Amino acid sequence: QINLIESGGGLVEAGDSLRISCKASGRSLSRYTMAWFRQAPGKQRELVAGVFPSGTTSVADSVKGRFIVTRDDSENMAYLQMNNLKPEDTAVYHCNVRHYWGQGAQVTVST
Repeated sequence: QINLIESGGGLVEAGDSLRISCKASGRSLSRYTMAWFRQAPGKQRELVAGVFPSGTTSVADSVKGRFIVTRDDSENMAYLQMNNLKPEDTAVYHCNVRHYWGQGAQVTVST
């Protein structure tokens, strides 16, 4: 069993930055890929970014150059640094490891 808890969401203005965090408990995640998904109202959940056990990262084209995903295996944490936020980034952001999901963190970007 893996429990994932996101934190750090909020309401920001376009152009601002925000960092959301994912704290994992239950077992060490050093062997697993950690990913961030988001779901906007009325839209399907989409993959935003992922960080592999090696530390290699991958981000969606829609956020490339603006979002950075990192991990700290010593703390069982994953982070999503979001820069130059846009209104279309408004969504609930979920942390994912294997088939485990966090409850989500709301990010709202106003114009």
